[in-house]
Amino acid sequence: MPSYTLNCRMSREAAALERLCQVVRIRGFRIATMAVESAGDHLDIALTLEGTRPITMLQSQLEKLHTVSEV
Repeated sequence: MPSYTLNCRMSREAAALERLCQVVRIRGFRIATMAVESAGDHLDIALTLEGTRPITMLQSQLEKLHTVSEV
């Protein structure tokens, strides 16, 4: 199964990580590893994902989340 790495920056907000994980799951990817660092008022997240769908589809969906500032 193909493996991808995405880096995201998002606001520190209640349930923000839950929404991110939900989008990853709904779009057909599995989180292999996830590292989260708190930096002031935002979170830096490194994801290693597995899935057979195009990663660009997931990337565009994550960018639509109001808490995500960068993918």
